[in-house]
Amino acid sequence: MGYAEKRSGYWRGRYKIDRGKYGTVADTTGVTIRFRTKREAEAAANDAEAKVRGGVWRDPAVGRITFGEYASRWYEVQDLAASTMQNYRRHIEEHLLPAFEHKPIADITAADISVWEKRERAVPYADSSVKTWRATLHLILADAVEEGIRETNPAAKRRGRGKRAGRSRSRGPEKAVTSALGILLIAERAALLSGRDDEFVAITLMGFTGMRWGELVGLETEFVRPNSVRVEWQLYELDTGELRRCPPKDDSRRTIDTPGWLAELVSSHIARTGPKPCQCHGRTYVFQGHRAANGAASRPGAKLVDVARRAGVSTGTVSTALNRPEAVTEPTRAKVMIAIADLGYVRGGPSGELAAHWRRTGFATWLFHPAATGWYPRKAPHSARPVPILGNPWPGVPVRGRNAFERADSCWVPIAPKLTPHGLRHTHKTLMVELGVPPKLMDERMGHEDGSVQARYSHVTAGMRHRLTEDLTGLWGAALAARREIAPGSPVAILDQLLQAARP
Repeated sequence: MGYAEKRSGYWRGRYKIDRGKYGTVADTTGVTIRFRTKREAEAAANDAEAKVRGGVWRDPAVGRITFGEYASRWYEVQDLAASTMQNYRRHIEEHLLPAFEHKPIADITAADISVWEKRERAVPYADSSVKTWRATLHLILADAVEEGIRETNPAAKRRGRGKRAGRSRSRGPEKAVTSALGILLIAERAALLSGRDDEFVAITLMGFTGMRWGELVGLETEFVRPNSVRVEWQLYELDTGELRRCPPKDDSRRTIDTPGWLAELVSSHIARTGPKPCQCHGRTYVFQGHRAANGAASRPGAKLVDVARRAGVSTGTVSTALNRPEAVTEPTRAKVMIAIADLGYVRGGPSGELAAHWRRTGFATWLFHPAATGWYPRKAPHSARPVPILGNPWPGVPVRGRNAFERADSCWVPIAPKLTPHGLRHTHKTLMVELGVPPKLMDERMGHEDGSVQARYSHVTAGMRHRLTEDLTGLWGAALAARREIAPGSPVAILDQLLQAARP
């Protein structure tokens, strides 16, 4: 039984913790509670001793552990995917520790969290980002409650509580999507920016399968089949620059049916490029980086393939015109020299072995974004600027090197100004909705899982798969026809072949 102990001007409650060990009734911060009467002290002591016997007693001193100490211990015991661990570490180190590191975890209040949240939004950070960081804080404090370090979770928030705009505040901006023709046009521009056909194949594959970025980069040649691609692994890029081979998000391994034209596009790409195993993983991937590997010699400027496209000849002809001018006709040599002058090509320019894999930022910033918007992004000391091009042949060949804007005669107009690589995944889902694809097949294709009873009683059939591939083929054919109406050919070799083959 607990008992009351008389002190100078107050009573305190004492209770038995273990043999020869007694505790004093205290508040959540560890401060002894001073009772006015003996009866109140005895009652509180009995309640505390009952908690000890019931196994739910919490040592008040534990509540004095700081948030920084607890968060460090909490992070160490997590065993999650590398991407999740990286995100948690970033959330904790960059946004939670600056505000709560030295504060006892038992002293953190809902008001403290609200002040922190308001300050983060004023930086300004996006509402979606602040919401994500708060979710991490909620998770940490919830585990502290489970361990008995706190009694309640101050990061828990009633729906609509304290929000000026109610539910609408948690709604992010609408994700940008495009059409089948938009996918084709962006893929064409990206290929022109990179100087090769690989980006055309990759963006088309993303747009017509809904693959995630990591799944595309991590697609191995062994998982490309005659009528499908198998998503078995992804390459996730860590903050250290390491590309880690790991299962796809939420273990969403799946087989994605591909129309015949898309399967042929990918298989022809593999045959043309002849990919070799990378040194970092020892595996053969369908796609590789578009820039020189780290440490390889590289200089900015136009490439040999850009000159060939501008002149309307092969790269071999350009090489011959430069090294053995007597072996080519004078008109051909003249076209090559004009193209060299127009593009500012320098012999011995961009060179070096290509990187084994794309980097997310490099691909999105310098290929996808300019292709979708027609603008290069801001890069100090230069502000954002339109992509300078030579407008003939359509859609124009990007001009590189010094005085590019003076030598250019046009620039690209936007296709989908706010589209991102992940937006192609949203685009694919939207296209399937337009085609009336059954929800069960859409979830399977996207790697989603519907736990509803309705989903459990529906199944994917061969007929559904066939109709989907036929409908996607129809969308592709319509996109090619619309592109051909704009211009009958393309400076991108693989698209030019498709346009010629699709002629009525």
